[in-house]
Amino acid sequence: MVEFRIDRQSGMAAYLQIVQQVREALRLGILAAGDQLPTAARVAAVTKLNPNTTLKAYRELEHLGLVEARPGVGTFVSAAPARPSPLADSPLRGELADWMGRARREGLDWTDVSALITAARAEHFPAV
Repeated sequence: MVEFRIDRQSGMAAYLQIVQQVREALRLGILAAGDQLPTAARVAAVTKLNPNTTLKAYRELEHLGLVEARPGVGTFVSAAPARPSPLADSPLRGELADWMGRARREGLDWTDVSALITAARAEHFPAV
């Protein structure tokens, strides 16, 4: 089951962070069609968000066609990404995890790492 993490310093609305994390979990193969998401109440309790915020995220996911709510049962993933993604098994994922570990050992915090990633993305993916 996916566990949501909210970064209150990111400047991104909390409900959009949940939406983004579900999309990433689908892309990485952590979530698949038929998987059940945690209840909105559980997400609200764990993340210390207003329950309406988590409900807004779930409604947005439903609007995007990624989940379907089944009254009295829960919210289930209804769709996976259009194309299968090799990200979950990619050696690049392991290399990135190693790099993140090195960055942490060298004293970088998430803001430093994020700045490095943003600079590299601008250099290698200028249209993004």
